[in-house]
Amino acid sequence: DLIDPGQELALELCCQYGVSLHPKFTYLWHDITVEDFKRLSEYISSHGRIENETLLIPMEQEIKQILETILLPHRVADGEIQIPEPLPLLRCVGTGIGDGWKPEWDPDGTATVLDAIFAISGIRVRPKAPTRIGARMGRPEKSNKREMKPAPHVLFPVGEMGGKSRLLKQASNYKESLNAGIGVIPVYIGMRSCPKCGNETYEYLCSCGTRTEPVLFCKQCDIPAGSETCPRCGAPTTSARKIDLDLKTRYLSAFENLGERDTLQTFKGVQGLISKNRTPEALEKGVLRAKHKVFVFKDGTVRYDLTDMPLTHFTPKEIKADLERLKGLGYEEDINGEPLTDENQTLQLEVQDIILSYDAGEYLRRVAGFIDDLLVKYYGEEAYYNASHRNDLIGRLVIGLAPHTSAGVLGRLIGFTRASVGYAHPFFHAAKRRNCDGDEDCVMLLMDGLLNFSRLYLPAKRGGWMDAPLVLTTRIDPKEIDKEALNIDVMEQYPLEFYEAAERFANPKDIEDLMDTVSKHLGTPAQYKSRFTHPASNIAAGPVNSAYKTLGSMVDKMDAQLALARKIKAVDADNVAERVINSHFLPDMIGNLRAFSRQRVRCVKCGAKFRRPLLSDVCPVCRGKIILTVTEGSVKKYLDTSTRVAAEYEVSEYTRQRIELIGLEIKSLFESDKSKQMGLFDYM
Repeated sequence: DLIDPGQELALELCCQYGVSLHPKFTYLWHDITVEDFKRLSEYISSHGRIENETLLIPMEQEIKQILETILLPHRVADGEIQIPEPLPLLRCVGTGIGDGWKPEWDPDGTATVLDAIFAISGIRVRPKAPTRIGARMGRPEKSNKREMKPAPHVLFPVGEMGGKSRLLKQASNYKESLNAGIGVIPVYIGMRSCPKCGNETYEYLCSCGTRTEPVLFCKQCDIPAGSETCPRCGAPTTSARKIDLDLKTRYLSAFENLGERDTLQTFKGVQGLISKNRTPEALEKGVLRAKHKVFVFKDGTVRYDLTDMPLTHFTPKEIKADLERLKGLGYEEDINGEPLTDENQTLQLEVQDIILSYDAGEYLRRVAGFIDDLLVKYYGEEAYYNASHRNDLIGRLVIGLAPHTSAGVLGRLIGFTRASVGYAHPFFHAAKRRNCDGDEDCVMLLMDGLLNFSRLYLPAKRGGWMDAPLVLTTRIDPKEIDKEALNIDVMEQYPLEFYEAAERFANPKDIEDLMDTVSKHLGTPAQYKSRFTHPASNIAAGPVNSAYKTLGSMVDKMDAQLALARKIKAVDADNVAERVINSHFLPDMIGNLRAFSRQRVRCVKCGAKFRRPLLSDVCPVCRGKIILTVTEGSVKKYLDTSTRVAAEYEVSEYTRQRIELIGLEIKSLFESDKSKQMGLFDYM
């Protein structure tokens, strides 16, 4: 097996064909000095012995450090270092056990360890890591439901009466005065009228069952209008008016219309609508979302966010998919043309099929339950999904959508993974205007988009129509996506010329003709087919979540980042420390310091905010407690940490002085020169 040869075969290939030593037995020799190399060889020759095809040498810290530096696999047990498959190592250091170090090599002071190995053994060993590349993580992986803040179940206004959590039940029991009715609240909402009976309402459907139409008027001229612009002044018209809404009656009718009981733990609306005509959702939709514990986005859909990951091949076992179900979806043969009979066979991923995280599957299952209830109890239709388990969603259609775009891409769900990502073909990500560099996109069930999305919900402000599925791409044409996705190679094996070009750092364009890429197959069936050079044991192998998510505070994350930086040769730990201070801690402290001096105050009860501190210490709206929006702790939370990191690492003097100056500003703001609280120890 040339991919994982034994030690004898690796040496035989070197001797018979004159090729370099196999990568499995190629260590980081270039990371140690010639003196270290000689010390290792002498020690192995003098103290080593072979037992059960394992090299045993007495434990010595200096020797172990050399082995760790060159990344040679070994273990320590019973006071000895144990090295399996030692023959390539022994050949490289030029020793037979007990013979002493007798290389036929005379270093001239300019030779390297790799030169020494070739002179001693006659075997060519290539540099394992001739160039090291350090990278900074842009963001951690993500797999979580999309929520607005605070997360509502329905796009229905409750004003200040719902409190800071926008609770509909609280607003429905609101009583402004003794003479006011219970649950009658003032809101801005889009008004409509019934063309059949003339009834005026904010609902889409009149009580007579007829679809209503917006009642437009000009706010400047205060006159009714029959179009989007005022006939008198030409200004945009709107249907939004301030009314006294009987929320109590509407709240109760929503449960009654659905045949549901009011047993919801939380049921949240929004403080106010921000679309042009202030169009609300039907309250019944919110009841069912709250029942199934799903949350609405600004356009009326329920979304789940995932980090993009490209994928071209998979096995049924990796995605926990039933073979018969996959066959029914068109996966009848593996990549070699063999019938699908085993869960370990490798399959080519279709370009519009996606694989989501387990958590995404559970959330979308709840969304499917909401959709089914909506179809049956609100629209009077039959249930569509009937999903009791996430695997019941396999084969269902979804919409993939990237932020800052307005075009969704149709996809099909075929399985799930324990990784916190969304796997899809590079074409699928490219169709969303993404290049798979760690971007985060959302998915939503297609039926949810068809039933609940409306342009009338989108914000009226600039950019309000972004991040909304205004159009839907139903079929991906590789000719229409970003060219970057067409540069993917479809080869099972790279030619020798590729590796030789890589060794001399050739321009990629110089070997373009040697490589077979997707771009060379456009317009043919082969444009959807690809191969790979190296198999993977599992697409979700490795840590499921990064330490950035599992660690708690930002200080813990920073300490872990710096500890990792000290271990990685491609990373300058001092530079990392300075970057963290300059890019995160200092801007945070400066920003919070500025915000503290310009801050507003807010009510802890209803969430109302005021530009300046009030004369009274209670809220004029609800009589709740008034507090600052920016606290002293948030201003100085990173000061001690920044000072500590600057002392532990070699950061620039400029950065040290910046930290010192920020500390002086914070001290002058929060500490009084005239009065200072002191402890007993200050007098001892």
